[in-house]
Amino acid sequence: MKGIVAGVDIGSTTAKCVILGEDGQILGKSLSAVGVDIVKDAEKALEAALTDARLARSDVSFITGTGYGRYKVYFGQLVVTEISCHARGAHFLFPKTRLVVDIGGQDTKAIRIDEKGDVVDFAMNDKCAAGTGRFLEVCANALGYDVGEIGPLSLAAQRPLKVTSTCTVFAESEVTSYLSRGKDPKDILAGLHSSIANRTLSLMQRVGVEPEITFTGGVSQNEGMVRALSRRVGSPVNVSPLSQFLGALGAALHGRERLPGGAS
Repeated sequence: MKGIVAGVDIGSTTAKCVILGEDGQILGKSLSAVGVDIVKDAEKALEAALTDARLARSDVSFITGTGYGRYKVYFGQLVVTEISCHARGAHFLFPKTRLVVDIGGQDTKAIRIDEKGDVVDFAMNDKCAAGTGRFLEVCANALGYDVGEIGPLSLAAQRPLKVTSTCTVFAESEVTSYLSRGKDPKDILAGLHSSIANRTLSLMQRVGVEPEITFTGGVSQNEGMVRALSRRVGSPVNVSPLSQFLGALGAALHGRERLPGGAS
């Protein structure tokens, strides 16, 4: 089918795919864990999204790869950095976005964009897992929770505690120390989310904090993190059930521009 494109985003922990129709409608999507065989994970992500869209691979005119494993999307015609893709995806969903905050499994990015969704400047923390999804996962496990549980729990805190360690290993030790002293896990979790918000704000300030901010990546689905970040910047941040898919969506949009008479 002419004009149908796909974006495959292979991150450090999850693989996402979005199938985009000619009119810009999302026809299908998929989300799955990344294992040891990234090539196979990319194939599975595309096939799952095609199944969701009730389409065959032959219906797709163009495929773009992005993310940590973008060079393993061998079946694609284009490779684009995740920074450009998150920028384009955020602009598509929230056109007034001027700053994108992407917190994934292993890194955090602050991306300043213009009115067209093009990248103006960016900064990223990719030297360690501090302030990322992995950071939250390690600390959640230390408290005996699954990472998916901790967002709502943090919102119920009565006396949030301060977590000062920026290193994942030291933060885990700080968390277990609080727990051994009988502190409420909800208060510890609130402190963890606040700590990440503080680190993220520092990253944002390196590129310039803009008035409309869109939160992307897997951690954007953590409502406690959304609340902590909003409080830290002093204004609401855009977030959507699709926020985790914005890299894949942006990849699909980049691909659509490469079609003959490419859409704007």
